[in-house]
Amino acid sequence: MIGTQELIMIFGVIVLLFGAAKLPELARSMGSSVGEFKKAQKESEKSLKEFEKSLTEPAPAKTKVQETAEKMGIDIRGKTDDQLLDEIQKSSEKPKEVSEP
Repeated sequence: MIGTQELIMIFGVIVLLFGAAKLPELARSMGSSVGEFKKAQKESEKSLKEFEKSLTEPAPAKTKVQETAEKMGIDIRGKTDDQLLDEIQKSSEKPKEVSEP
């Protein structure tokens, strides 16, 4: 672990390299860099938790509209309930073919 003497020596070398006038600017840029890193880290952790949660949760149950549409032979993938209702209504309005004996 770095002790007090080592920190003072490192600070002295930094002052010699960059000059006293540049130290506040250097500290500000380092602080903003650390802040951006922590922000990105939190976002990636949140994204990972949401992904893990989506893997463990079961698929949402089908609504009655979706079940009815499936029974009628309507493809339900990627469609909202409103779209499915429209298709159900259209298919129920079509005249049914009557087979003659």
